[in-house]
Amino acid sequence: MTSLTQTISVSIPVIETDRLILRAPRLSDLDAITCFATSDRARFVGGPGRPWDGWTSLTGLIGHWTLRGFGWWMIEDKASGQTAGRTGIGHHIDWPEPELGWHIYEGFEGRGIAHEAALAARRHAQTQMGLGPVISLIHRDNARSRRLAERLGAQIESETVIRDMPCLVYRHPKGDA
Repeated sequence: MTSLTQTISVSIPVIETDRLILRAPRLSDLDAITCFATSDRARFVGGPGRPWDGWTSLTGLIGHWTLRGFGWWMIEDKASGQTAGRTGIGHHIDWPEPELGWHIYEGFEGRGIAHEAALAARRHAQTQMGLGPVISLIHRDNARSRRLAERLGAQIESETVIRDMPCLVYRHPKGDA
């Protein structure tokens, strides 16, 4: 009997900003991902979840790059080397189109990290990945994410429901805002 195998590989670019490194998810990110996924911080993205949801999230982040050729980066703080959150472009099967998203982990909020990381991810998606103006799906009550989307130049385009959660659809501009 012949054994058939297939090699799956994915190339995830590294993006550096003044203070951050956007890089591929690693197994060493699992604790930070799980902490976010099981906390109240995840309430606008389907959480808080259960402890195993961190693993599901980590493998989903990597799988998205494999299946779509784009995805989410982990945000590493250059000064401390710690994982500060994640940002990137997701396009799940039940999403209307590619979405720019961000999750900032506890202890890293209020420092402009989400803005710096999301701007770099959006720029890369448009200039290197060939993606047009992306959207952000944001729960109406998520004031911090709404302010960030607006600071990034995005404007409310419509409303929708994603996975039983009502969302505002913010359209990002082409290029930097």
